[in-house]
Amino acid sequence: MQIHTTIAGLRAALRDAGSGQRVALVPTMGNLHDGHIALMRQAREHGDSVVATIFVNRLQFRPGEDFEKYPRTFEADRQRLAEAGVDHLFAPDEAEMYPQPQGYHIDPPAEQAGILDGEFRPGHFRGMATVVMKLFQIAQPQVALFGKKDYQQLMIIRNMVRDLNLPIEIVGGETVRATDGLALSSRNGYLTEAERKEAPRLFELLTKVVAEIRAGNHDFPQLERNTVSQLKANNWLPDYVAVRKKFDLQFPSAHESGLVVLAAARLGSTRLIDNLEV
Repeated sequence: MQIHTTIAGLRAALRDAGSGQRVALVPTMGNLHDGHIALMRQAREHGDSVVATIFVNRLQFRPGEDFEKYPRTFEADRQRLAEAGVDHLFAPDEAEMYPQPQGYHIDPPAEQAGILDGEFRPGHFRGMATVVMKLFQIAQPQVALFGKKDYQQLMIIRNMVRDLNLPIEIVGGETVRATDGLALSSRNGYLTEAERKEAPRLFELLTKVVAEIRAGNHDFPQLERNTVSQLKANNWLPDYVAVRKKFDLQFPSAHESGLVVLAAARLGSTRLIDNLEV
């Protein structure tokens, strides 16, 4: 695996690999877990050259969020990526990605970026979309892979690529879970031992909502309220539980198909998100 810290270095390596090479890109912020590694292996099915990136993007963190304490585990990450068969690791510093303050940004539509996670993390998706666009321009991949656990992020990236006519196929990787159902996340490491035992409840409750919908219960607001109440009763602080359309995460009508159930809630000081498609 080749490691590149400069844009010029990555571009030169991909150019040397040959113009006929199909590049598959997997952007990450590091602190890798099995969900990331599953994406790397899936990327091999879509590309001749697999490019992973590690960059903790300041633009998508709000003041008071965990940018400074976000785990930087480069050596462990490097080893895991090499073992997964990644060809190129792009790991720039902030000066390489933002040699001057970023003046141009990608602003997703408010109806996509101002709801759900965007309501509770204003500006997050603006920063995310901006750095993803930069990574697309740097690596110029034919395919890029993102995990479905960050469902709203995946939706925004798909729509950005479509609306801006980017020649990139976006592939969503299935959420990888621990044996008790908890979705793997870099932030799970913040949980205390007691919180880690409680954390699978989020997945369990979403599973019940999906079962209710499949059984014919289309009172989505009541399902959402019931789930919020159950989380609160177990010392969670829910931001939202929402039944939405998969395509654009807007409100569904009764008896509509193509749905996803999403949730975000704090357990102690850790904010967890999860979703299940119906």
